Amino acid sequence: MASNRHLGRIIALQSLYEFDFRTQVEDPSVQLEEILQRNLQQYAAEIKDSSFVEGLVYGTQQHVAEIDTKLQPLAPEWPIQQIARVDHAILRLALYELLYCSDSVPPKVVINEAVELAKSFGSDNSSKFVNGVLGTAYRTLVGDTNHGDAV
Repeated sequence: MASNRHLGRIIALQSLYEFDFRTQVEDPSVQLEEILQRNLQQYAAEIKDSSFVEGLVYGTQQHVAEIDTKLQPLAPEWPIQQIARVDHAILRLALYELLYCSDSVPPKVVINEAVELAKSFGSDNSSKFVNGVLGTAYRTLVGDTNHGDAV
């Protein structure tokens, strides 16, 4: 199950990254549904729970403005426009899980998964950056959401 969820997060990251990129270059044909379904189809044999991936993608996209607003103070030395696009997508995905999926995914798992995604898809320093931002997010944002629950 864990490896299936890890693959699910990879698919979600790829889908969100492509959608963000194509939106920023003003691609008139960009559709999140089409991107997600294509990516899910590519891994259909390995993904048993496509609803998990869909929930991550649509949930992240639905809350993207709020997530970005919460993200900026977590890395004040890095304006959002200067964060590498893949790191930004990883942070959005992880913040969505931390803020909106805390009942189903422990924060340590979310942070660890995001760091692993950063190691795989980001630059040499991405994993440290993602870990630092999400550690701050956990301390400052998630404690309130979870009513002080410890990790």
